[in-house]
Amino acid sequence: MPTLAVLTAVTVLPGLYLLATSLTPLNLTQPQTAWDFSHPLRNYELLIADARLLGSLWVQLKLSFWTVGLQMALGFLFALLLNSRSRLLEALRTVFLIPMVLPPIVVAIIWKVLYTPDISPAHWALAALGRPMPSLITHPVYALPAIIVADVWEWFPFTMLMILAGLQMLPQELLDAARIDGAGGWRLTRHIILPLLRGVLLVALLFRLIDSIKAFPLIFILTDGGPGTVTEVTNYYSYVQAFNFSYLGYSSAITVALVVATVVLSALVLRAIGWGPRSE
Repeated sequence: MPTLAVLTAVTVLPGLYLLATSLTPLNLTQPQTAWDFSHPLRNYELLIADARLLGSLWVQLKLSFWTVGLQMALGFLFALLLNSRSRLLEALRTVFLIPMVLPPIVVAIIWKVLYTPDISPAHWALAALGRPMPSLITHPVYALPAIIVADVWEWFPFTMLMILAGLQMLPQELLDAARIDGAGGWRLTRHIILPLLRGVLLVALLFRLIDSIKAFPLIFILTDGGPGTVTEVTNYYSYVQAFNFSYLGYSSAITVALVVATVVLSALVLRAIGWGPRSE
């Protein structure tokens, strides 16, 4: 009961307040709107007609697709590599975990330096080779890919760690039997390892999908949603509405819609894993 009380205090109550706020036109410049429920669905009606919100959803879709896909692919490949019996590779495991354990703001500052031409060693090297490169985070074409690269570098060790743990739990006798029967590396991976790791892969996918929807520090530090709105994802747009324009009611409605979408996606993934409820 004490644990449930604490969880209720830190999750359920703020969630209910968020929902209540989304039903009001709360504006920080007009405190009297805090409990104005005269038009409770007004904010949600505005969501449908908000072209900038729809644009942020498209940016979020692209960001989630590429970051999660690349993190899963790189995590799987590096997990297979580090699963080999090698003292050198075992020693490198800790090195691969460094990006994941760094504070997100520190990671963002590292990539800010790398992406700033005047102070970036990478830009200096390319300029010395006669291949100068523009500032990626201020270029409308390269800004989102720059965010994707930084996010993948930071979080692919997470998927690698989960998949590596799954690999080390696989029944060794099945792998040995497949090798004796003449299965090569590709067939062993496709027909034995991937099916046995299905649950681990989908759980890693679920975690990274949820985290990709919460992307904020990299965008805040590197691009501030720009140039223009090319890196403005949905939760960053919600932040802009709340703290730049003071529309807390509308921002809360955006956040509620994002939470609902996240829960629906999570339920679909859990159902794919086989952990969700099934109809008879």
